[in-house]
Amino acid sequence: MNRELVQSQIGRTLDSTDYKGFDRAYKGKVRDTYVAGDKLLLITTDRISAFDHILRQTIPFKGQVLNQLAAFHFKKTADIIQNHVLSIPDPNVTVATLCEALPVEFVVRGYLAGHAWRTYLSGGRLLCGETLPDGLKENSALPYPILTPATKAESGHDEDISVLEIIERDILTEESVSLLKKNALALFARGTEVAKANGLILVDTKYEFGRLPDGSFIVIDEIHTADSSRYFYADSYQDLLAGDRPQRQLSKEFVREWLMNQGFQGLDGQQLPDLDVEFVEEVSLRYIELYEKMTGGSFVPDTHPDPVTRISEVINHYRS
Repeated sequence: MNRELVQSQIGRTLDSTDYKGFDRAYKGKVRDTYVAGDKLLLITTDRISAFDHILRQTIPFKGQVLNQLAAFHFKKTADIIQNHVLSIPDPNVTVATLCEALPVEFVVRGYLAGHAWRTYLSGGRLLCGETLPDGLKENSALPYPILTPATKAESGHDEDISVLEIIERDILTEESVSLLKKNALALFARGTEVAKANGLILVDTKYEFGRLPDGSFIVIDEIHTADSSRYFYADSYQDLLAGDRPQRQLSKEFVREWLMNQGFQGLDGQQLPDLDVEFVEEVSLRYIELYEKMTGGSFVPDTHPDPVTRISEVINHYRS
């Protein structure tokens, strides 16, 4: 996709929605969610968050990319565990099964990057109950993928938690944690296969699970997208690692790095900077690149001048 098309959409992004006539509605960092009986309507906006803060600028086509890329990966993993997708009636909308969302994110890491590297660099060798070996450097492959769960905070930062702590705090039973860990690692293995086939390395990712009324679990939210995952380019990985140089990556980490270079890490007293227009365009193009790299197809955007109205017409028959 050319930069000119991205530029033309900057004033027509999907920032927020406020539809009426639903049982309940609530806003997350990126998604606006509406409850309609036993269904959820997940509307993926163009908002972007980092360090648990929603940035003031929106990213053209980001919502469409995330929603459709998540749908792609849900299909790729449907044989491992049931997911919440019922239909995708609009580029920004997923109609999903209503369930009880678990209060823990299942983060799987195959490489020492991001939060894991920052912990390691500070001298930490224990992460969520998993021991990290000495002698690693940033972006090194771990001996095997590890599970490093995090609690889902309603406000502020998510907190690391071990499998043992999840059980001891009665958040989940030992049997449930064991099953979900098995599923998370299986999903990561499948995501790794899909990434490898497209010249990418799945570095780390998070999975969210929900519980159905019969007690069974399904995977929800999104999987293997740029918001939930980190990818490196496979063709340059070894050379860059050997030279202790930053990896070429397709993920949201470069947004976090930009913010850190501006002196912001979400800490008290720090002022959230604004993204300049050129960087907004770059973020949009990177999201689109990840979509095309992962799916092997071209991203075809919907350039409707008023996405709020377009979506309203699509979801109208779900209103109470």
